[in-house]
Amino acid sequence: MNTPMRLTEEQRRTIVEETVRIFGPQARVRLFGSRVDDTARGGDIDLHIEAGGTPAELLDRELRLRARLMRRLGERRIDVVVHDRRRPRRPIDQQALSTRVRL
Repeated sequence: MNTPMRLTEEQRRTIVEETVRIFGPQARVRLFGSRVDDTARGGDIDLHIEAGGTPAELLDRELRLRARLMRRLGERRIDVVVHDRRRPRRPIDQQALSTRVRL
């Protein structure tokens, strides 16, 4: 992958796999924040997910995804922002989309 990001191919594949497993194949997952800057150091893994569902369903899926990723990727900080694509974008969605890398 030629797009700048500080994730290994295995980490990227794990994130995509788990997102599809929990949110379904129509979900889009993007990396944003400091991990898209190859010159930065450290930083948590910030993920922006676009999917459909009720607020309760999306929250449940977000929590399940975070738990699965922590098990598979190890103890590291993972922030997940979920946007219901049927709703208007919030400021955090705009920020994520302006600095994102699709996984």
